[in-house]
Amino acid sequence: MRTSNYTLKVTPNYSKRTFTIREYCKGKLFSKYRTIQFNEEEFENEEMNTENDWRYFLRSTNDYFLIK
Repeated sequence: MRTSNYTLKVTPNYSKRTFTIREYCKGKLFSKYRTIQFNEEEFENEEMNTENDWRYFLRSTNDYFLIK
């Protein structure tokens, strides 16, 4: 189970319409993911996601891949 020691930082790439999701544990980079390319409407909707929304995204979809 993840605790509050885990945080997410999400960075959008506007030209590619993807997001880079970095997961930190106690301030150190733990893992890094990249989403698939979204269409324009989906990308705009995903920009409004909260940290909990991104956690759910990582748990419930396969629309990303592990970078590190």
